[in-house]
Amino acid sequence: MKVEALMTRDVKSCAPQDSLRRAAQLLWENDIGAVPVVDAEERVVGMLTDRDICMAAYFKGRPLAEIRVDETMARKVYSCLSADPVEDAERMMRGYQIRRLPVMDSAQRLVGILSLNDIALECERELGKRDADVAPEELARTLAGVCRPRAAEPERPLELKPAARRAPARAPAESRPRARKNR
Repeated sequence: MKVEALMTRDVKSCAPQDSLRRAAQLLWENDIGAVPVVDAEERVVGMLTDRDICMAAYFKGRPLAEIRVDETMARKVYSCLSADPVEDAERMMRGYQIRRLPVMDSAQRLVGILSLNDIALECERELGKRDADVAPEELARTLAGVCRPRAAEPERPLELKPAARRAPARAPAESRPRARKNR
């Protein structure tokens, strides 16, 4: 099964210059836990989670309306293509301990987002099928991999098929462990 079959197409996103107040509003109104941060060409330049917003409010001690998204967003972003196999996306989620992957088209523009929720719901729909596209064992491995306490960075690069290997949208501005909440 390809990522495009499971991804959410109506992706909410924000811009680097938006305030955290605006980002928090998007998260609340759309019942989501993260938003991709995109530039004017719809290319992903960062990711922002509800936890990122809470930690920024705590550590910066300023109102959310005064803090820009680009001050807080994660700049190291892993993504996949809509034509990639779901198994490759799961492998990336496990290896990098992330719950959401922005989905890009061939021009590297945002076209969707694939979350651990999307995979779990598909797995449930396929329960009992002989030729299920999403195996419960793979979902369990992915969930365990994402939830496992992490080291600061993987010691070696993930072994992915060439089609699924993606460079970060931008080099990280700072290196810090990040916990992500699923949806």
